[in-house]
Amino acid sequence: MTEHTYDLILRRGKLLSFDTDKRKILDIGIKNGQITAIKPNLNQSAPQEIDLEEKLISPPFVESHIHLDSVLTAGEPRWNQSGTLFEGIQIWGDRKKTLSLEDVTNRALNMLKEQAAQGILFVRTHVDVSEPQLIALKALLELRDRVKNWMTLQVVAFPQDGIYSHSQNKTLLETALEMGADAVGGIPHYELTREDGVRSIKRIFELAEKYNRLIDIHCDEIDDEQSRFLEVVAAAAIHTQIGSRVTASHTTAFGSYNNAYAFKLMGFLQRAQINFIANPLINITLQGRADSYPKRRGVTRVKELWQNGLNVSFGHDCVQDPWYSLGTGNMLDVAHMGVHICHMTGREEVNTCYQMVTTNAAKTLHLEEKYGIEVGKPASLIVLDAKDYYDAIRTRNKPRYVISQGKIIASTTPESTNFSLITAVFR
Repeated sequence: MTEHTYDLILRRGKLLSFDTDKRKILDIGIKNGQITAIKPNLNQSAPQEIDLEEKLISPPFVESHIHLDSVLTAGEPRWNQSGTLFEGIQIWGDRKKTLSLEDVTNRALNMLKEQAAQGILFVRTHVDVSEPQLIALKALLELRDRVKNWMTLQVVAFPQDGIYSHSQNKTLLETALEMGADAVGGIPHYELTREDGVRSIKRIFELAEKYNRLIDIHCDEIDDEQSRFLEVVAAAAIHTQIGSRVTASHTTAFGSYNNAYAFKLMGFLQRAQINFIANPLINITLQGRADSYPKRRGVTRVKELWQNGLNVSFGHDCVQDPWYSLGTGNMLDVAHMGVHICHMTGREEVNTCYQMVTTNAAKTLHLEEKYGIEVGKPASLIVLDAKDYYDAIRTRNKPRYVISQGKIIASTTPESTNFSLITAVFR
């Protein structure tokens, strides 16, 4: 009986460096769910070996911002005719009255399976904790445990209607953390007053300290150039010195700030070193709805934040729900839109957009011990039929193989097209 050194060997895979774009053709040996060797021409054996034929090996995609409690509900109970954020909130207010554990679990699980097939193995989901029974939260916390052998799921307690807009919401938010939510969220620009918005941010930081949780705030998701809660978040991060644990999502108003204020704020953000998440597909869809012409792009200053050394990642935000009726969950679609809307078409910039759905997003989610193609790390990676990161974004194909914790959980056979050329002869 042959004793194998590895459980799985991936042979002749292409590994790229983000910094130098240098290419290496290497074998990867996997044992007990971990990467145990990365070198050319491994001379050991495994019961399963795959010749990757120099296809691109990449760390898996990370979905850093999605709402799994609302996915796959587009048109229920009605369609968002105005296309605005606020009509979406109103529709969701009606839809969540009919939530059940089975409803949320089935939709979220279907979405997670689709995401996994597309190479996403780490997901941060926001869940509305303004609903008095906390049905969606209970469903997603239970699902987090069910999928842990193939998907890492982080749950953010998100008060969709604000912390202080309803008397019970403050209590519900803390209850969600007591139940085990991984991060505390908020929506200061949707509180009843600016004063309540500022107070909500203070409360978020207090709860994060009390329960030792990460922070991810829906911040200034509006076209109003006077919505300036990002400065409040930055100040709180500076005062508490926990910037790496803090994320500001959306920040679309940042794209409407005058430059004098924006440049001042950028200096504060460099001090704070918080994380940013932009959602290009949704931001360009929801924002600018009140504009005539010119219409704003509705996305935060992604390129400038990156150029100033801030960690920026991309999220899908919505998939077929009251805010966005399209989408499949493919993170390459998100990166592709980011390349366009953020004017990041230079070679280094395209590579950076790929990082925004992989390594940058992993940093936002604090996945340092779980993430990366290195010896000793969990063997979670994907194989793409692409020459490089630019080609991956250009083609946006599903991965050929998705490997989670050392096991192949999904494989996709590429499409094949046959042309029948008909030649017409004209006289």
